[in-house]
Amino acid sequence: MRLKERIRFIDEKLNELYPNPPIPLDHSDPYTLLIAVLLSAQCTDARVNKVTPDLFHLANTPRKMVSTSVEKINEIVRPCGLAPRKSNAIYRLSKILIEKYDGSVPDSFEELEELPGVGHKTASVVMSQAFGHPSFPVDTHIHRLAQRWKLTNGKNVVQTEKDLKRHFRKERWNDIHLQIIFYGREYCKAHNCFGLDCLICKTIFPNRKKKIITKKP
Repeated sequence: MRLKERIRFIDEKLNELYPNPPIPLDHSDPYTLLIAVLLSAQCTDARVNKVTPDLFHLANTPRKMVSTSVEKINEIVRPCGLAPRKSNAIYRLSKILIEKYDGSVPDSFEELEELPGVGHKTASVVMSQAFGHPSFPVDTHIHRLAQRWKLTNGKNVVQTEKDLKRHFRKERWNDIHLQIIFYGREYCKAHNCFGLDCLICKTIFPNRKKKIITKKP
């Protein structure tokens, strides 16, 4: 298949498989989503969803979060890994939200990325899933599949994001990034398929024989 044909097939097949993709991280508002996404760095969504009920029972607003201690936050989020760094970032960004934004989460990339512990990917998830702004957050699943489907050279996540935004219609970004994640988890996993076995890989590259080894971001 030519590139345009691959893009059309991928777009249609993902929309067929996941017509209404849910947001993987449990949350109730932009603030709890921001905290959940921050915790998901180098951690599975499933584990984050096991941790956040206790954390949000303790504090589900910036003001409640700063009324507790970094040590208490650290104790709860420890299963997510990198707990000292994450708990400190949660406390500090909550304080900034109170001081600078009256306790609300800002809805701009620039302001989000200025918060402690919030990089471009985290900001993109919040902008997309909390505020409906067209974004294309690139996680490890998306980076892997974009390489297996030859939609990017896989040099880095910045390039992968640019390539995917160019390939897919802007109005599809918010759904399709979730659809790719779900497809990667279910059918085109990190330690199998390798661009050879799943439905999409076999369809768009029927003659491929060599495994695709993902370039890490």
